[in-house]
Amino acid sequence: MKQVINEKIEQIRNEQDITILYCCESGSRGWQFPSPDSDYDVRFIYVRAFNYYLSVSDRDYDLNFPIDDKLDIYGWDIRKVLQLIRKSNTTPFEWLQSPIIYTEQEGFREELWQLSQSYFSQRSNVHHYLGIARGFMEQLAGTNEIGIKKLFYIIRPVLSAKWCLEQNTIAPMTIGPLLEQVPADVKDMIGELIAIKAEAMEKFPIVISDRLRLYLETEYQRISDASSLLERDSFPLEGLDRFFIKTLRSYDH
Repeated sequence: MKQVINEKIEQIRNEQDITILYCCESGSRGWQFPSPDSDYDVRFIYVRAFNYYLSVSDRDYDLNFPIDDKLDIYGWDIRKVLQLIRKSNTTPFEWLQSPIIYTEQEGFREELWQLSQSYFSQRSNVHHYLGIARGFMEQLAGTNEIGIKKLFYIIRPVLSAKWCLEQNTIAPMTIGPLLEQVPADVKDMIGELIAIKAEAMEKFPIVISDRLRLYLETEYQRISDASSLLERDSFPLEGLDRFFIKTLRSYDH
């Protein structure tokens, strides 16, 4: 599949006349708990020629493609990525940590990752992850059964929010470090679920244990209460502008 993905990325590069700065796997494969039927969620950051950005007209700053079989692929222009980083959006933070990289320009990821550290908003990141968990927790109301994929859309966001609150840093993308902050028995339960998920389809029904449910609900409420006291952050443009201009000049073609 890696060859198929690399060929598709090369095709997009040629057809769109862009430079692919970074391309990685997102979603459950990047989080390191895929199912056999999980899609390949390929995400990339790109830049166009310098003059593309010199226009008074509106421009497109993303590229979307139809989902082809198991391949879900889209990309964001570096301008859009930097705008999202200024808002402390978790998506570029996660992409830059992906353990599965298909292609990258030398030094790009590391430099952008270092820049991102100055744009971490504890409040924004905690609220983002709690928002994801909330929607799926509502589906558990009145039942203990849930699809295993949906269960992990509660587990991972709650643990990510916990990390952001307690460590006050960008949450790790992969599940391993997140599990180090939970009690041993809960860690074992989640580890068993990861093993089940590796063999089961994404809709496979799971009866959540009382212990795991209580832990997730308690942590969710505790983090929610604590997050209400966090202050809003605002970040300057200067560092992002410098990175943007440097990138345009470095890859102008």
